[in-house]
Parts: sequence; structure tokens; C-alpha cells
Amino acid sequence: MSVVLDPSMLNGSDNIPDNGYAFCIDLTRPWFMRKGAMIAYYGQMQFQSMTHGLHGELMHMVSSQFSAPLYTGDYVVAQGMGKLIIGDRGYDINSYDLDAGNLTVRAANLLAFEPGLALNQSIVPGFLTLIGTGKFLASSNGPVMFAEPPLRIDPEALVGWADCPSPSHHYDQRWINGFLAAGAAAVGVQSGEERQFDFTGAGTVLIQSSEKVRDDSIVVRTIEGQIHGLTPGGLQRLHGVIGQQLAQQQQQQGY
Repeated sequence: MSVVLDPSMLNGSDNIPDNGYAFCIDLTRPWFMRKGAMIAYYGQMQFQSMTHGLHGELMHMVSSQFSAPLYTGDYVVAQGMGKLIIGDRGYDINSYDLDAGNLTVRAANLLAFEPGLALNQSIVPGFLTLIGTGKFLASSNGPVMFAEPPLRIDPEALVGWADCPSPSHHYDQRWINGFLAAGAAAVGVQSGEERQFDFTGAGTVLIQSSEKVRDDSIVVRTIEGQIHGLTPGGLQRLHGVIGQQLAQQQQQQGY
């Protein structure tokens, strides 16, 4: 028989005992939390949207610590006293502590963070940067591995990186040769191995144990946010690329 959960089992902020897929936050002050992450809670809590109704100290906290307008609608402020249990559709959840640090994480993986950390949009689409001192929670598709640069990794396996420069794109020689010989319209990514992220310098790279990205809606939103600056020629080119990619995926899936 499964162990029945009660508050006495939840000591501090940690994973639920024998459960790496759920995490308990010992809530004594406000936290930023992704919408939909809350599973259950003991105590008295409320979850305040950041898009309306903020005032006083809460407004000051959000305006000073949350500098990622593209993601404002994705988070709430959890406040109150008690045990807050969060999860992410059965993905592994880990906590990380930053001490006057700087870490960039895939936006789809970031679940919650303390207000001692400031959140900024990364220059890399689909990623967010946390700066300061405090704890944050992130999900991953399988356990997370920590690696030192220099290394190249599959972009879909990347969770984030700390204390090292942002990665550059690397394309293998066969893909480049094909691109130059046939033109961009005739070359599609087939195996997912043609493109990698190239990390150099000192620091730590966080890698999940799968190439499956949890959610690509944030990348889509990032692209949408840039469309207003495109010329008609740029929009036509983007339309062609999207049509080609959609046709390739439909063919692979047998549509």
C-alpha cells in the first residue's frame, strides 16, 4: 500500500519522499510559480496573477525582479503559509541554489523561483536567465547531467547553463556541404544531429537525459514577437520555410 501523505512528512523544501516527480515548497514568503504547476497545498495560500490586481510590496517585487514581459502571463505569485506541492506532468523535478550566480534555463523547464532571484529574458530564444541568490525549481525529461565545456550538445537535450558564455550554433560538414550544393530550400534536418549547440569557456552545462523538449509554445511565441519587424520579403521567406517544414513533418508522419 502506498504511503499516505501528511504535513508531518514534509520537512523544509524538498522532493516528496520517494518521489522525484513532485516537490514541496515550505512557503513562508512569496514565490514566483508557473501557472498550472500547483498540485496541492496544506495551509492558507493564494495565487496572484501578475497581469492585473498587483499593488504595494507585491507590485514592487514583481517590477524589480521579473524583467521578462514575454512570460508575464505564464507565472503567478504564490503567497501565504504552508506546504505547496508542485509537479510537471510526471517530469523529474530538481531544486538548484544560486549564490550571487547567473544561470540560464530553458523557459519551458522553469517551474518556480524565490524572489531573491531576478528573471530576465535571454538573448537565446526560448531561454530565461536567473541572476542573484536563491532557490529555483526546474523540470527535466529524465535525470539532469552536469558537464563542463568545451562540448557540443543536441539543442533539445539542453536544460541550461551557468557561469559560461551563451552557446553558438554548430552545423556538421555534411549539412553545410549539402546546403551550399543544393540551396537552403532543398536541405532539411532529417536526423536532428546536424545542428548542435557549441559551448566554450568555463562553467557548467545542464543536460537532460532525453532529446524531447517538453513544450515548444514559448519558442513559437518568441518568433511571433519578432514578426512585426519583418519586411514583406522577410514574411514571404518565413512563410515558405514554415510551409516546407510542415510538409516534411507531415510526410514523415504519413499524412
